[in-house]
Amino acid sequence: MLEKEPEGNGRVEEIAETVCHLDKLRRNSLNTDGFPEAELKKRTLTNLCNQRPTWLENAHARLDRAVFAAYGWPPDLSDEELLQNLLALNLERSDPH
Repeated sequence: MLEKEPEGNGRVEEIAETVCHLDKLRRNSLNTDGFPEAELKKRTLTNLCNQRPTWLENAHARLDRAVFAAYGWPPDLSDEELLQNLLALNLERSDPH
C-alpha cells in the first residue's frame, strides 16, 4: 500500500519543487522544435545524461541535498554509505512486523 506524502512538510515540498525544476530543465534541453532530423536523433535523455552538462549536475546535486536532508543524512555521504542507508531503508520497509 502506498502512503500519501504528508502535506505541509517543508522537506517534501522542497523535494517536489526540486524535481519539477529538474524535469523542466531536462524537457527544455530536449525540446525538439525546429531541429533537423539528424539532430533529433541525438537529443535523448541518455545522451544528455552522458554529456553531464554542469547545469544538470547542479540540478541533481540540489535534489540529492533535499533528499538527504529529508532523511536526516549528512550531505557528504560516500557512495558506499548511501547504498548502506538505502538498503537499511528497504529492509525496514519490507519487514512485515
